Amino acid sequence: MKKLTILSVLFSVVLSAQTMPTLSDEMAVKLSKMPLHCINTEYPNKTGHIINNEKDAVMTPKQLHPSFYGCLDWHSSVHGHWMLVRLLKTKPHLENAQEIEAVLENSFQKEKLKEEALYFSKYQLAGTFERTYGWAWLLKLNEELITWDDARAKRWHENLKPLTQEIINKWKLYLPKQTYPNRTGVHPNTAFAMAFALDWARAANDKDFENQIIEKSKYFYLKDKKAPAYMEPDGSDFFSPSLNISYLMSRILPQKEFVIWLNNFYDKRSLNNIKQIPVVSDLSDYQTVHLVGLSFNRAWDMKGIAKALPKNHRLKKDFEHTANKFISNALPLLFQGNYGGDHWLASFAVYSMKD
Repeated sequence: MKKLTILSVLFSVVLSAQTMPTLSDEMAVKLSKMPLHCINTEYPNKTGHIINNEKDAVMTPKQLHPSFYGCLDWHSSVHGHWMLVRLLKTKPHLENAQEIEAVLENSFQKEKLKEEALYFSKYQLAGTFERTYGWAWLLKLNEELITWDDARAKRWHENLKPLTQEIINKWKLYLPKQTYPNRTGVHPNTAFAMAFALDWARAANDKDFENQIIEKSKYFYLKDKKAPAYMEPDGSDFFSPSLNISYLMSRILPQKEFVIWLNNFYDKRSLNNIKQIPVVSDLSDYQTVHLVGLSFNRAWDMKGIAKALPKNHRLKKDFEHTANKFISNALPLLFQGNYGGDHWLASFAVYSMKD
């Protein structure tokens, strides 16, 4: 593993496991350069497109997805856009704010987003495209625009409506038919996606979708006990399956019910394990580098769970402290890898430091 760069040393001075890591303007600019670079970088590319005929086989990523073609894959482009919106919204005076705005203006053109929406009906077998990881990030992007009182955001949100509605319609049809949750530590994880969908439903005041998510979450996870979190992680995980479930349940259960549920969900061995910093043996490996993202995911889940717990609960301070440790350890690693991490990890870092 490479030695810490001057940049990462600077970060390590700012960040301490004893304090809550915060997103300074300087750090925000440095992180923003990753999606700013990759959003318009078409290749390399992993399209995830099912080729139906010879004509499909010769289509470029940009032809398939005029707004979200970069950053190696569609979902990474979407959450890269979320990150830039988030930074422009919360830090409007960043030195590169104009560059961020220009990139977003280009991607959020009305006709481009209409084409993005048409993709789901235009191509055979495209209906399950990015279900549900990419769908979740699209709703998170939309939520960020809904909750921003800004003329640009209102225009971008309006242009995004056809794609958002396409995702919502498909999710509402899919959720009643989803018999089992996906408990993996990578993209298909159900609890992660449902937590993001819940956030959107509440921001958009879609009570029907909110209730649908709550009831299905209870169906999937309410009876869970003694989660085998001592077996986490798998070799390319960027999610903690158990923490994603715990965070989701913290959002849908009253505090007293959640405490009872959580106390039955983890035993000591599993708790001790999920608090360990993941070992990342090769930052240049496109799969192994996922484990850096795992630290950020564990951090935002632990912060969310801690917020839902009463002051006297034994895990409240423990999870807060551990979350800070995860972020502090993972941030310097962002600048020591290659495109395998550069095309997506900054979004996870920003989300982990989100209030």
